[in-house]
Parts: sequence; C-alpha cells; structure tokens
Amino acid sequence: MKAVDDVSFHIDRGETFGLVGESGCGKSTMGRTIIRLYNVTGGEIFLDGTNLTAMSEKNLLPFRKRMQMIFQDPYASLNPRMTVTDIVGEGILVHNIFKDRERQERIFELLDYVGLKREHANRYPHEFSGGQRQRIGIARALAVEPELIICDEPISALDVSIQAQIVNMLEDFQDEMKLTYLFIAHDLSMVKHISDRIGVMYLGMFAEVAESYELYAHPQHPYTRALLSAIPIPDPDLTRKNKRTILRGDVPSPIDPPDGCRFATRCPLVSDLCTKATPELIDKGAGHFVACHNV
Repeated sequence: MKAVDDVSFHIDRGETFGLVGESGCGKSTMGRTIIRLYNVTGGEIFLDGTNLTAMSEKNLLPFRKRMQMIFQDPYASLNPRMTVTDIVGEGILVHNIFKDRERQERIFELLDYVGLKREHANRYPHEFSGGQRQRIGIARALAVEPELIICDEPISALDVSIQAQIVNMLEDFQDEMKLTYLFIAHDLSMVKHISDRIGVMYLGMFAEVAESYELYAHPQHPYTRALLSAIPIPDPDLTRKNKRTILRGDVPSPIDPPDGCRFATRCPLVSDLCTKATPELIDKGAGHFVACHNV
C-alpha cells in the first residue's frame, strides 16, 4: 500500500504550509516521513538543499535538532514515567546544548514561555489537563531551537477554547523565532487562519494546492469544494441558505486504488477520462495547482 503516492511540495522559510484531508489520506504519514520517524521507501527529502533520505542515524542527528514535531495526542505522546523536566530536557541533553544548571534554567524558561509554572517541572503527565499536556509537547519541540516544526493535528484532541489558545501561541512563536510550520489538521477554518499555503490531500495524493486566500475564495477541485461546504457557519439563517455538497459513493481501498483519478468514485464531475488517466497537478495560474481533468 502506498500511503503517500507521488506527492511533491516545498515549504519556504518562515512559512506555514497547511495540509488537510480526511482521515486515512496520508497526512500524518507525510509528516512522520519528512522528520524520518518513518523510513523513506521512495522519493527524496531535502532540508536547505541537503538530502536527508538515505542518511544514517549518526549523520542525521544534527538535522534532527533542526526539525521537531508536535504530536496529535497529548496523552500518548508524553512518557508517563518521566517528569516534565525530563521530557522537555531530553532533547537538550541528547544534543548537548546546555549543561546541568543552564539546562534546568532553560527548562524553566520554556515552561514559562508556553504558559506553565516552574512548580510544574517536577510533575508527571497524568497530573495535567489535555491543554497543559499539549503545552508540554510544544515546550519539548522548542527546547532545541528548531527551524521547522511539524504540527500533526496539534489541536484536534483539545476543547475549542483551548484550540484557539494553542494556535495563537504557535503564531506568536513563529513571529518571535522565525519558525517554519507544516500544519496538519482536519479543521479547515483553523487551517485558513494559520496557513500561508494549503495542500488538499485525497487518498495519498494532492488534489489541490494554493495560497490560503485563493483556495478558500476560488476552490476548483470538487473534493475541495465539498470540504469547504462542510465548514459550520455560526449563523442559523446563513446555514439554511448555504448549499452543502454531499459526496456520494465510497472511498476506494488504499490497498487497491482504482485506475485513473482516485476521487472518481465520489466525484459529481466524473467522466470516462477520469476512470482511465490519473490527472496531473497543473498550475491554473497564480500558483494555484489542481489535479482534475474537468476544471
């Protein structure tokens, strides 16, 4: 099975690239492969022109400092047997950035940075709420002063009020530290808020890639239109007037995807060509790329 199939994109320094799509489309696999948590079975990964694809773990170590990850599940991503000091300070210790007393001061500084207190440093993950645990995960990611942070649905397990706090905090850190983000999420309204460019994935392939405003103002791929039509509108009158796009049919098996366009089994614009030839991602102008035979 190809969880990610012939997907290619770049992220500029200081930019936030949003990656959206339904569950099982390959978003998390993409993020974990970029950071080399998963082995690369095809394709290449470059960081500042350096190919990371076939590097040994020893040679990859300096690059791991430059790339960090914030995981989706704030409960499963923290070791329950380690204190907050050990969790946040592990990367500092591995990369030998600060010595003993300096390392502890750096940990206190990071906790304060993400809205936690010094007395939290000796506690264990089970003593915190979900939002606080995610803040610990963010502090861990920031500890080694990375350049690229892969945010793998960092807010999906949190309450709505906490989601806004976490996203605003990430934006503040980006401005202060000149960070680059790959932001993976389901919430299209949140992705619009934080992203400069957005890629829409379907069953392991890109359906559409464009700047954030352009994608929301002029969605072209039928799948993107369906996703945008599903965003809740906080106004009952507008909700009643809003025409939702309901997709019919089933998602094909990723183990045995169909020939041609993978969205053809659910697409309202499907034609004979769609079932025979896989559409290429073509620039429709202004950096707006679409993979569809009929737009």
